[in-house]
Amino acid sequence: MTTLAWIVLGGLGMAAISLVGSVTLVLREATLKRLLLPLVAFAAGSLIGGALFHMVPAALATLPAAIALRWVALGFLVFFGLEQFLHWHHCHRASAGCRKPLTYLILLGDGLHNFLGGLAIAGVLLVDVRLGVAAWLAAAAHEIPQELGDFGVLIHGGWSKRTALLFNLFSGLTFLAGGLIAYAASAHVDVTWLVPLAAGNFLYIGASDLVPEVNKPHTLGASLVHFATFAAGLGLLLAVGHVAD
Repeated sequence: MTTLAWIVLGGLGMAAISLVGSVTLVLREATLKRLLLPLVAFAAGSLIGGALFHMVPAALATLPAAIALRWVALGFLVFFGLEQFLHWHHCHRASAGCRKPLTYLILLGDGLHNFLGGLAIAGVLLVDVRLGVAAWLAAAAHEIPQELGDFGVLIHGGWSKRTALLFNLFSGLTFLAGGLIAYAASAHVDVTWLVPLAAGNFLYIGASDLVPEVNKPHTLGASLVHFATFAAGLGLLLAVGHVAD
């Protein structure tokens, strides 16, 4: 399969994940609350594992260490700035209670996040398809709890179910748009810098956005579940590397 086909497939797959929020319509709120935080912990482990086990080593293999690590830092900074200037935060709990005007900021931030993610992961695919697939898996693990939370917030903010699903789909398709732009640009510019940029993105979201969601006082049982699912996320991305080798 060509690299372009991988990029299109990954973009359509991410758009399909944007519809996962519809399961909140059939799950009881108590069940959803029990599922979300373990999913967030798993996503955090997957993102950090994808960055540490795949993208950072690949960047260090293709770029001078000082340059690669600067791109990692820039990737971290870009997503910190995104949250600061858009006042956007991932709402991982369906009962987050965000006010209706914030629903537009959530969609705007999510669309921009997906666009930059598509740009970065397509850049990784262009460097190494196996590395790109690992990065996509880590990003997909993060998207599932995010989309569950975002859909619940849109419904809570007064959106109809059909409208919320439609706009979540549009937001998800920006991932494909970013991927196609990266592919077109690769014919004219070197895109290897997108690999460490994506690593910084993954490290920021995992460590600064997701870990704090689960690193709060809980019962011993819940804390053990969160630790186990975080470790499972790390283990999955480590295993992906061994399978690829």
